[in-house]
Amino acid sequence: MLLLLAAALTFHSDFEGGALARIERVGDTHYRCAVPGQSDQDDRNRQASWYYFRVDGAAGRTITLDLVNLLGEYNYRAGTHAITEKTRPFISTDQRTWTHLPESAVQWVAAEPALRLTIEAKANKLWIAHQVPYTNVHIAALAKEFAKHPALRTETIGKSVEQRPLYLWTIHDPPAAPQPRPASSQAPTAQPRRPAVWLMFRQHSWESSSSVVGESLVRWLLGNSPQAQAARRDFIWKIFPAADPDGLAHGGVRFNRNGYDLNRNWDHVLPGKMPEIAAQQRALYSWLDSGNTVDLFLSLHNTESGEYLEGPAVPLGERWFALLKNGATFHPSRPAYTVMPSTTTEGKPGRMTVAQGLWHERKIPAFLMEQRVEFNAKLGRYPVTEDRFRFGAELAQSIVKLLSEPR
Repeated sequence: MLLLLAAALTFHSDFEGGALARIERVGDTHYRCAVPGQSDQDDRNRQASWYYFRVDGAAGRTITLDLVNLLGEYNYRAGTHAITEKTRPFISTDQRTWTHLPESAVQWVAAEPALRLTIEAKANKLWIAHQVPYTNVHIAALAKEFAKHPALRTETIGKSVEQRPLYLWTIHDPPAAPQPRPASSQAPTAQPRRPAVWLMFRQHSWESSSSVVGESLVRWLLGNSPQAQAARRDFIWKIFPAADPDGLAHGGVRFNRNGYDLNRNWDHVLPGKMPEIAAQQRALYSWLDSGNTVDLFLSLHNTESGEYLEGPAVPLGERWFALLKNGATFHPSRPAYTVMPSTTTEGKPGRMTVAQGLWHERKIPAFLMEQRVEFNAKLGRYPVTEDRFRFGAELAQSIVKLLSEPR
């Protein structure tokens, strides 16, 4: 998408993950930028929580951008909006280093509502995004970097609506070969069962910070520290790096290309409409049906102000919440572990999250974690990429500790 406007400014979103709708010129350096948003298969539950675009030709000017078209609905509650007076956009001049716009550059226009950005441009090209973008390109680069690591195996478990591959990464060190034993010795002791941990990222494509956590976790697991080596030796890690690769490509929000929410519908899977869920569910259930276990499942998400862990009413969840709460980064907005409801919308099929569906169908100890994008009082600031990287290692270490404790 390329829109040419007056005063030699151009607006671009024709790159992976880019998202920008209608542009209206208010003045020479003042524009209204509509956030595209996305609605579900029934044209309901519109969410407008992702924008990512570039402005060219702004160097030496002060430009004003009003982010508009924000209203939608969430779980059939109308009038909601994910972009608020407390959300802070990221800006970059090279697509590599991203910083929050300062408080002085952001104004909330409640009457519309709109988020007004006033930017003193010092570079000719400015990229602006709701969160630091993380696309299929980043995932491919990570996979390529570690492609020859002996503990990493990549398999394609299916295809998305637009035929992009759906990957499942397995991280673990193969068992040591059994040593020859004297003929007079007893039968060898059976190898201890290794707990299996399943992790899922980017069911909702706007939640890019969760992928930064995921990359950090993978880097930690494949690292050379004694703790990482033990985690690979003693555990099996199964990772869905991108549940919605089409959304990552198109700058989507929370629905696949057929309009289905990939963190609902786990109780009503239609393979032709939601091949992503069908492939992920098939991989999980095939693993179980082959005699394996899932000792812990987590789907990681981002939200505006909430930060919490929820799952079934099992002691494992309460113990994990306590471990996370005592860490350096996780800052729950709820005082205690949250027991998840049986569904997000009672009486309506196709409304179970992955955690609700896996617990309902197979009693898998499945959890959902939300991490806020707004101000984090524990950090004393808005979260940045370095915080997500720190949490990735903390998350892996908390899982190891949790599953190593006596139950």
